[in-house]
Amino acid sequence: MDLSDPGQLGQRLLARQLDEQISAAFDADQRLRVLDVGLGRGVQALRLARAGHAVTGLQSDPDLRELFEKDLAEEPEETRGRVRLVAGGSEDTGAHFLPGAFDVVLCHGGLLQARDPGTTLAGLARVLDAGGLLSLLIRNDMALAMHPGRAGDWDAALAALDFPERTGSALRLETLTRGLAGIGTPLRQWYGVGIFGRQCPAEEEKAERMLTVEEHAGRLDPYRSVAAMLHICGVRGG
Repeated sequence: MDLSDPGQLGQRLLARQLDEQISAAFDADQRLRVLDVGLGRGVQALRLARAGHAVTGLQSDPDLRELFEKDLAEEPEETRGRVRLVAGGSEDTGAHFLPGAFDVVLCHGGLLQARDPGTTLAGLARVLDAGGLLSLLIRNDMALAMHPGRAGDWDAALAALDFPERTGSALRLETLTRGLAGIGTPLRQWYGVGIFGRQCPAEEEKAERMLTVEEHAGRLDPYRSVAAMLHICGVRGG
């Protein structure tokens, strides 16, 4: 699922789910310190900065940093003043930030590229303040065959069926749930992202209906278990 486009289904669902979790964890008027690790185009980072929060983006890829800076340059001065960009990867949080430096940490892709997901996860939790929210997005390897199967691409579906066994379990929901508990940031909620489709319809009324269905199904079993991506939220000290 491509999450670089703010109009994409995944980004719009993430925004709704994040807002729900932030509302549950913090006062409505609280200005939050947000870290977006591996922020890519920074869709959520910019959205949160527009809402008044102080946002730090951590990105190792210079091309992606350049793209984000171009997008940031088009924002009002007030929004630009709330954002800073740091060169670094998901494993580098300890080198750049003090413990408890952030209220919200987003990692919507960085774990997949991490050499050691467990160590990276511990680093993300370390920079969260007490009561802080950790938001992770991972590919749902246990359901990789669903989407090519629906499209009738049987070769791709067959190849996807044994993919989880070949790649191990480091980023499976069960493993991450245990890992979050072990680093003092237990799971609060998890959602499915991209159950029935990947792209919102062009017509806004139809797109809104699709989002409503996806959002509702994304919190229900068995639907969320077959989503393309999983959105996993933990709370520091929760």
